Amino acid sequence: MSERRDPFRGFVDSISEWNRMREYGMYGPEPGQEERRRTHATAWIPTADVYVREDDLVLRYELAGVREEDIEITLTGGVLTVSGERKSDLNEEEVHFYTRERSYGYFRRSMNLPEGVDGGKINASFDNGMLELIITGGAVYPEPERIRIGGQAG
Repeated sequence: MSERRDPFRGFVDSISEWNRMREYGMYGPEPGQEERRRTHATAWIPTADVYVREDDLVLRYELAGVREEDIEITLTGGVLTVSGERKSDLNEEEVHFYTRERSYGYFRRSMNLPEGVDGGKINASFDNGMLELIITGGAVYPEPERIRIGGQAG
């Protein structure tokens, strides 16, 4: 397999969280999302793997305990967002926790996809708590166009 450039080199998912917090502070919750406010106690970010299989880009999200109908996947302006909610099946008024390590509530992960990816090239499957998105041809993208100073592209 030939050496591939990594389009996610230097990518830090916390940047999307910082942007979300900044937007929330400036504009408040997204319209219709007021009831979905995330707090320190309910916010969680699912773990993800991003890798290449032949010419396809594959994203796998660990969503244990999340029902398929509680997951939303959107693509806007080259930004793929996976969001949803993991709900507790316990009546919290009837139980007393000695320790609680699992996080519940709303989540959102956003990442920029390589240039040229459209929603028609993305296939999603969900099995046994694992969401897998396969972006057909997502690992193949054009070389950057070089611009000469004082001249034209080329």
